[in-house]
Amino acid sequence: MSKASHLPLAAVAAAALALAGCAGSKPTATTAAPAPAAPSVAAAPAPDPVVKGVGLDVAGMDPSVNPCDDFYHYSSGNWMKNTPIPAAESGWGSFNILAEHNNATLRTILDESAQQAPTATKGSNLQKVGDFYAAAMDSAAIDKAGLRYLEPHLKRIDAVKNLAEMQRLLADPTVSLGGAWFDAYVSPDDKISSQYAVQFSQGGLTLPNRDYYLDEDARSKSIRTAYQTYLVNTFKLLGEFDAAAKAHAAAVMRIETRLAKASKKPVDLRDPYANYHKLTVAQANKDFPNLNLPLMLKTEGLGTAKEVIVGQPAFLKEVSAMLKSEPLLDQKTYLRWHLTSSLMGALPQAFGDEQFRFSQTLSGAKKQQPRWKRMLRSTDGALGEAFGQIYVEKAFSPAAKARAKEMIENLRTAYAERINATEWMSAATKVEAIKKLNAFAVKIGYPDKWKDYSALTISRASYLNDVLAARAWAAKDNLKKFGKPIDRTEWGMTPPTVNAYYNPGMNEIVFPAGILQPPFYDPKADDAVNYGGIGAVIGHEMTHGFDDQGRQYDAQGNLKDWWTKEDGEKFTARAAVVGKQFDGYSPLDSVHVNGKLTMGENLADLGGLTIAYQAFEKTPQAKEQAKLDGFTPEQRFFLSWAQVWRSNMRPEAARMRILTDPHAPNQFRTIGPLQNMPEFYKAFGCQDDAKMVRAQADRAKIW
Repeated sequence: MSKASHLPLAAVAAAALALAGCAGSKPTATTAAPAPAAPSVAAAPAPDPVVKGVGLDVAGMDPSVNPCDDFYHYSSGNWMKNTPIPAAESGWGSFNILAEHNNATLRTILDESAQQAPTATKGSNLQKVGDFYAAAMDSAAIDKAGLRYLEPHLKRIDAVKNLAEMQRLLADPTVSLGGAWFDAYVSPDDKISSQYAVQFSQGGLTLPNRDYYLDEDARSKSIRTAYQTYLVNTFKLLGEFDAAAKAHAAAVMRIETRLAKASKKPVDLRDPYANYHKLTVAQANKDFPNLNLPLMLKTEGLGTAKEVIVGQPAFLKEVSAMLKSEPLLDQKTYLRWHLTSSLMGALPQAFGDEQFRFSQTLSGAKKQQPRWKRMLRSTDGALGEAFGQIYVEKAFSPAAKARAKEMIENLRTAYAERINATEWMSAATKVEAIKKLNAFAVKIGYPDKWKDYSALTISRASYLNDVLAARAWAAKDNLKKFGKPIDRTEWGMTPPTVNAYYNPGMNEIVFPAGILQPPFYDPKADDAVNYGGIGAVIGHEMTHGFDDQGRQYDAQGNLKDWWTKEDGEKFTARAAVVGKQFDGYSPLDSVHVNGKLTMGENLADLGGLTIAYQAFEKTPQAKEQAKLDGFTPEQRFFLSWAQVWRSNMRPEAARMRILTDPHAPNQFRTIGPLQNMPEFYKAFGCQDDAKMVRAQADRAKIW
């Protein structure tokens, strides 16, 4: 069973796409004053010396661009012009650069762990992390083994003779099927957040989402053609002749297309009420008879469950029908594909090469990432907290944690002030909003309680077996939660992760150690830079608790309406203004941002930046108004925000993100909130005719 997802700050690679710059009104001075006039005229007063600051990349700015017309390129235009995307990457920006910095530290840790593992205590985290990584990096041994370690698992699938045996296979928690058919997991009940529930949701696709199977535009068709080639070539690598490989590829494509037709669109998955259906086990078994849920629950140690939560009943009904109507041979082919494709990095190099060739179609990357980077991610995925425990001991500063706590409380105070000052919200709703704000649980850096990997056996004898062992351990670790009290110490990200998230069911905001570094947080930088960076990140996660999804959960994390009817309608109307704004952004030829898909992230960006700015205004730096690098504190705040989101991205990856990612392209994440903030206009002296300035009636204001 797989875990439910959270609301992260950003995708790993951030999109940055061109915005047309036009002439407009001139801003107030943002750099050092000009030199004194020539001696032939009256001498002007000497300009104040420019005091150098820390944290902003002044050289990366493009002063030829008017900040009031195109702040994205003004803040980072020279950086974007002079920063090519590495051949092995689909995009390159601040998140990637920080991740690269982290990777250097993590690689050293893994290399040292691999060297020390043979003499480390057997069963210790050091032994497991070191041996896992050593096995992953031994490509010669992997090539020599061929299909030896995969074949027993393929034979188990091939041995299935009928529906009853297929049901037993699907029910076995020790069997990895690479995400085939659907997702199932134990996680908190959205409506009773104090208890765990068994949950089912749509899944089973290889391509990013349903639209890749169903859209008829030329780009989608070319991706499907490339996918068919990937399927055929992989089946050939498994030993099949050309005709059989093509037939099996067609079977996988047909099954996945059928699943895609039954799947909800990404936008429709954003409604928590529409994706919550609690059924008794008896009713679910009646609705989805071919899954044999009683057998599945009993086999997985969940036999005491009386109810299950199904996110998308129509999808699960289709899966149930397919288990009866699809030829058994095709079902087994589909399972063999999902198992194999989920293990490409643990198979001989030819498999990984095929996977990369197809991924190029989606991402545009020119070169495969070095193996150590791919295996670093694999180690983090399998042993994230064992690995993370070593990482924080070497790389995380207690001072960074203390500073983050301080800033969080400052932003919490500012948020309360904004809520209380909100004119459109009633007193009754404000009381509940403040209650929820005060109830936010805060997690910084790393877990207070680490996961216990003692039941997981890792050996450097076989990387593939290690991967499958880690998956089986994770499945059991998830299943054993059922019937126990909610574990509020658990984290959904590992410590080295360069990201952050809000979890509505726990009403918690989480900031891994990985993101508490420059450019997001720099202990040497001024408050303007840090509040524009990590401060806005903190505000972003807080605002997720009050965005169009998060606002539907109460202070305890329950899916429960705590708004008056009138206030809910007012919020929806104000949020729709943001949606309309983002619908109007077009990063690629005739491709527009989806304002509904990106709604939650856009609201979080607007609210987060607004709250961070209010908190920053209370700092001594904001009150003293001293310039650094020739910029006022307010200007530095907004420049910091913009430079966090700067990035370059390949067109293929940019298009994929627009179709699949709930985050808008970074260019529009940068300017979207600013176009609604009078504080930005004032900081740069923007006039009403400037390109960045929205008419008052078109601006969005929620908090």
